[in-house]
Amino acid sequence: MILLYILFLALGMFALIKGADMFVSGSSSIAAIFHVPSLIIGLTIVALGTSAPELAVSTSASLQGSNEIAISNVVGSNFFNLLAILGICAVMKPMAVDNAVIKRDIPFSIIITIIALLASCGPILMSGGFLNVDVSQHAGVVTRPVGILLVLLLIGYIATLVIAARKSKEEAEDVPQYSVLKSVVMILAGLGIIIAGGQVVVYCAKEIARAAGMTETLIGLTVVAFGTSLPELVTSIVAIRKQEAAMAIGNTIGSNIFNILFILGISATIHPVEVNIASCIDMMILVVVTLVALVFSISNRRISRVEGGLMLAMYFADMAYAIVR
Repeated sequence: MILLYILFLALGMFALIKGADMFVSGSSSIAAIFHVPSLIIGLTIVALGTSAPELAVSTSASLQGSNEIAISNVVGSNFFNLLAILGICAVMKPMAVDNAVIKRDIPFSIIITIIALLASCGPILMSGGFLNVDVSQHAGVVTRPVGILLVLLLIGYIATLVIAARKSKEEAEDVPQYSVLKSVVMILAGLGIIIAGGQVVVYCAKEIARAAGMTETLIGLTVVAFGTSLPELVTSIVAIRKQEAAMAIGNTIGSNIFNILFILGISATIHPVEVNIASCIDMMILVVVTLVALVFSISNRRISRVEGGLMLAMYFADMAYAIVR
């Protein structure tokens, strides 16, 4: 039976990737018609499309009462995006970082992660309860009002990007353009496949976790987070090979912002998301590693191969910690 669950988990992840690919292609086609710069496309359309698997998984988990998967999938995906994907891309080719990413997007990502951390884990952080040996202990809740606040922050962020796009003189990204009808069909079909794949992934992941004696937090932070982050990995690697560092970095940082504001926000708005101590610790580590990424970006306005290697090392160290605890 466990092999059957693994097979369907793989099929569900494949559906997530193909669905996200269709969504991105359709959305990028429409965006290109309006001559939107590649950085903005990466921070919005592509980031939303590649974050769609996380949205499907986290909302499905929230509705099914699997709060640990809902929150750990978001945090785990952000770890993978920030450290593994940017690390791999930088090792492949040192990446110049756009000034807007340094001044606006990475700091904003840090701020919203701190907001989510304080909103869900504030009381236990103040009391020092996060030092409790039992990391599975309840720590707090991301409530509906907080979820709504996160979604409103996303709307404000997108509005800021739209204003920036209008002021920008950068050339639009050269992407395949389809008819409006075909683009809309691709978007809707992609979303449908993503939603179905998300349902399958959550169900199979829960059953595998139970059979293997793993906590839902661990499997959400590792297996599910890796599977739902594959679209970001593929998109960023392709962007680097096409000499589009702006698209790669924009996609990665944009996905992290969407994960916190849109995915966690929507999940909490649908159903309050309970958070355990392990997830509180993970969010604190996420703030630290995002600060490290900001420092790397500020130095010479690029992420070097050595810094990319260090980011990969930090990712594997964090995953080892998550498994050991």
